[in-house]
Amino acid sequence: MGTASAATYTAKLTDGPLEGKTITTEFLDSGDPRPRLEIPATAGKSYVYTRGSGLEFDSSDHPERPSAVDYRYLEAVFE
Repeated sequence: MGTASAATYTAKLTDGPLEGKTITTEFLDSGDPRPRLEIPATAGKSYVYTRGSGLEFDSSDHPERPSAVDYRYLEAVFE
């Protein structure tokens, strides 16, 4: 993966406590979007989001990879 745009994509958080927020995250080594994200919140707490069905493609350099992926809220994890 030569450029940052090829290595990352935008995760769109569609519901839950972070609804409407976006974060940039890296593809898996296989080139696929991550199946789930664990996003740190306050000390000892994080939010788990799972991949939804929404994909956006907006790259002429890497048309096979999504530029944005929807994620749905699953749970809050307390350490």
